[in-house]
Amino acid sequence: MAIIHRKKNHSAEDGDAEAEQRRHDEDEKKKYEGEEYDVLLRYVNEQKEKLKNKGGGEDDDDDKDAKYTRKWYMPWKKVKVDSGKRRIPPEWLDTDRQKGISSGDVEERRKLAGFNELESPSENQVLKFISYFRGPILYVMEIAVILAAGLQDWIDFGVIIGILMMNAIVGWYQEKQAGDIVAQLKAGIALKATVVRDGKEQDIEARELVPGDILVLEEGQTIAADAKILGDYSDKDGSKAKEILEKAGKKKSSRSSDDTHHDNDDEKEGHHDDDDDEDDDEDKHKGPSLCSVDQSAITGESLAVDKFIGDIAYYTCGVKRGKCYAVVTCAAKESFVGRTAQLVSDSNEKGHFQIVLGGIGTSLLVLVIFFIFVVWIGSFFRGVQISTPSQNNLLVYALVFLIIGVPVGLPVVTTTTLAVGAAYLARRKAIVQKLTAIESLAGVDILCSDKTGTLTANKLSLNDPFIAPDVDPNWFMTVAVLASSHNVRGLDPIDKVTVVGLKDYPKAQEMLRAGWKTNKFTPFDPVSKRITAEVEKDGKKFTCAKGAPNAILKLSRFDADTVRAYRDQAQQFATRGFRSLGVAVKEDGKDWELLGMLCMFDPPRADTAKTIGEAHELGIQVKMLTGDAVAIAKETCKQLGLKTNVYDSEKLIGGGMAGSDIRDFVEAADGFAEVFPEHKYQVVSLLQERGHLTAMTGDGVNDAPSLKKADCGIAVEGASDAARTAADVVFLDEGLSTIITAIKVARQIFHRMKAYIIYRIALCVHLQVYLMLSILILNETIRVDLIVFLAIFADVATIAIAYDRAPYARQPVEWQLPKVWIISTIMGLLLAAGTWIIRGTMFLSPDGQHGGIVQNFGSVQEVLFLEVALTESWIIFVTRLAQEPGTPNVWPSWQLIGAVLGVDILASIFSLFGWISGEAPHGGWTDIVTVVKLWCYSFGVTIIILLVYLILNKIRWLDNIGRTTRSHKNEKLENFLTDLQRLTIVHETDHTGSYYRFASGSQTPAQPQQEDKKGTGKDSKTNKTADDAKSTKGKGGAAEGDKTMSDHAGKGGESADMKQDKGKTSQTTPAQTQTPAPEEEGESSSNVAKEDEESSTATRVDDKA
Repeated sequence: MAIIHRKKNHSAEDGDAEAEQRRHDEDEKKKYEGEEYDVLLRYVNEQKEKLKNKGGGEDDDDDKDAKYTRKWYMPWKKVKVDSGKRRIPPEWLDTDRQKGISSGDVEERRKLAGFNELESPSENQVLKFISYFRGPILYVMEIAVILAAGLQDWIDFGVIIGILMMNAIVGWYQEKQAGDIVAQLKAGIALKATVVRDGKEQDIEARELVPGDILVLEEGQTIAADAKILGDYSDKDGSKAKEILEKAGKKKSSRSSDDTHHDNDDEKEGHHDDDDDEDDDEDKHKGPSLCSVDQSAITGESLAVDKFIGDIAYYTCGVKRGKCYAVVTCAAKESFVGRTAQLVSDSNEKGHFQIVLGGIGTSLLVLVIFFIFVVWIGSFFRGVQISTPSQNNLLVYALVFLIIGVPVGLPVVTTTTLAVGAAYLARRKAIVQKLTAIESLAGVDILCSDKTGTLTANKLSLNDPFIAPDVDPNWFMTVAVLASSHNVRGLDPIDKVTVVGLKDYPKAQEMLRAGWKTNKFTPFDPVSKRITAEVEKDGKKFTCAKGAPNAILKLSRFDADTVRAYRDQAQQFATRGFRSLGVAVKEDGKDWELLGMLCMFDPPRADTAKTIGEAHELGIQVKMLTGDAVAIAKETCKQLGLKTNVYDSEKLIGGGMAGSDIRDFVEAADGFAEVFPEHKYQVVSLLQERGHLTAMTGDGVNDAPSLKKADCGIAVEGASDAARTAADVVFLDEGLSTIITAIKVARQIFHRMKAYIIYRIALCVHLQVYLMLSILILNETIRVDLIVFLAIFADVATIAIAYDRAPYARQPVEWQLPKVWIISTIMGLLLAAGTWIIRGTMFLSPDGQHGGIVQNFGSVQEVLFLEVALTESWIIFVTRLAQEPGTPNVWPSWQLIGAVLGVDILASIFSLFGWISGEAPHGGWTDIVTVVKLWCYSFGVTIIILLVYLILNKIRWLDNIGRTTRSHKNEKLENFLTDLQRLTIVHETDHTGSYYRFASGSQTPAQPQQEDKKGTGKDSKTNKTADDAKSTKGKGGAAEGDKTMSDHAGKGGESADMKQDKGKTSQTTPAQTQTPAPEEEGESSSNVAKEDEESSTATRVDDKA
């Protein structure tokens, strides 16, 4: 009826668009006719439904940002590309915190949001299998299949398809097997979460979380998903949270009206309210802080961030204080960390290995086309037909060269070698994320390693403490434990070693049983550099403090003699590589009392010194990156057998040196102290600019850019999900020895692949040269059937190379493709010469009865087939030998020997019984004596090629050809690039007005240096720095930019002077505003430098910043 009605009214379908529009306007007008308030309420309900269905307009936004593409089978139509982003219905997040979601709701929500993980382990195995039939080399073999079918050569047709299927099955199976091992290991390190489901708390894997799940966040836990804070854990029914939100709403509305009046007054008077006051007011409106979250791994912010009702707690951050309920808002891929990881991940990026394989395949394809072209031209002069006779025609020649000229097994053998190596590494607790990362790991020449947990044991132990005069050691330990976290499920390393240290102090244990109560606990933060706890016992109130030695001294004026002894001891601890923590206590109504200083030590791992020596033998320079002070870093270097060229990373990289000098320092340095994630990125970048292949270790979310930037990013044991995603290799075990072992294995794998590629190119050159000359001179070729079996034998035997025992090079490896081609070509020509000699002897026996190599009788086809099969299969034992000088050889594995021997026996049976030899005397059979003579002759050819191969590898210029120059220097370009990075836009104001100019970031006024020495006290300066750091919280790091610029000039007092001149000059540099500077004191005098090192001793518990 609607269609008839529209036709009667001449609608848009009839071409009358204006009539259709008028009709639509009339309908809209009738819809909103009626009483004034009825129409208004009808409109409100209509808009409510629209918002509910559209999710607040998010669909419209998605449509604006949507991407469209044209399918190859529908080029006339644009299709919307699925971005993978799913909108979470708002009602899903309205979950009862006591009941949680039901188990039945989980599957429905997972269908929309997916698993709560950054990358899905599932992969379509059918598409994976099909991918083994794609690529230039495989396309050539598929053309050969079509050609064989066209020639109705069904045996070759079936055998070639069998080769393709065998390669695909073997490659798919090996890669799947390696993937299963890796997936099994990943499952063992899965993050856990405590949720409320079906009315009860339960622990599940983090990947099982779905939007709407109620999370229990507790001190010491890692947040398993982006979650919105609902309320305190004690607020089971949510009544307190509801009350707080109602109060917040009232205060916010009253503040809005007050702000309107204030703004009007301010416009008249010319002022504005301070942003800090507004932020503080907002925090008050949200009620008390429910928990503190360490977001340093995401933002680089040193202080733990207080979280209130309604705030978002971010995925992979750690809870430092409190226990509360939160509701999961989105899956990991849509979280803040997930979006960050997506920025640095590039799954479509081609590795260098694929580029090398593609180049080799393309070169061989060009050679095939060239040889076919030459053979066809020669055949034209002989009058050879296109498709007849059956064994000598142009199409058969093309088919032969397609089969022998392109190694169909090249992709699968290399993939199998990589997959088997990856499985082996996985058993050694090293997960290879991408198979091509093995090649990068094999070529690394500089390893930038974390100290804690990699070079050291990550097991702090207490040494004899320094105890102030007249202080009871048991009271000292009691206060130290009171000023520690008491959440035994999530103790950090320092608190753990402090608490465990009680085992040696029985009286201190008795003191702690005397009824102590903690009223307030303030966790450690890098600005105040201390932990404080307000405790009570028998009505007496105490404040206990534990922290950096200098931070404790700033609490009060202590006895001068005690302070002098305290400082001397702190300096001694630092120079011996010990961490030190001061301890003090204050009773209500009394002054602070300095009790002493804890001494802690993270010993080097037992095998680290030996492993570093081994790394040097492998041509790898190890650079230590640590968050500890320079003095501690140098002492650790001494114990590990490293040189002590250790520098403060901030002052080195951010200093005013020329660009070339900075790169010289980074290359020469043995380590960097006081390292932050942004420094890691700079170190990698500078080393890569000098041509080094660099491996970098990391564990935090903000390490992800440097891990991605490095040639081989290594996520160490305990790394965050984002770091694992960005890394090429993930280690599940601590210690440098694991990394060095992985490098050795990677070099062995690289050697296997390079040996196979040299071998396979030599085989291609061998048969192409021989057959080209044979066709041009004799108009003769080896039968296609036998050629197909030669291709099978070449690949079947060498698949076992993946399991071969291989040597590892004593220097970083490279492809050196020019050297590979030269050696392969020479070997191929020698093989062709060997085959021609055999063919030449057979001219003495034209009837196949006797003469030459043939003792009694034999077929030309079978004799050539056996000689080619034997020499080609034995060549793999030559190419597997060490190519680099100083690398010892190892015996081949039984798998490789067995595979080659099996192929040789099978080829001999072919020759003896004349299988697939065609029409020949004696049915193609060859006598046993001739077969033995062929074995001996082939062995002699192999020995000659072996000698030539060894001589070629001894030639120095050939060994250096194709080798990348590392540590190359371009002084002018490096200086220019560094100056360009430091270029700063400066806004200045004077009596003529304001203007902008360009200036170098290193041209910071330097005059305050002497003023610092004369008129600025250490304590006041330090307190000012701390206050400035606190004031920058939440402001985008403006003051931090000033701090960075003062550090660039190397004078800590400049920050204050620059702040005084703020009205005159303001500087902003993109690099400084994006990267948060470390909140450290940076004084210039030697005494203050010592204090910095002492205070950093406790500040940087580990170097995984």
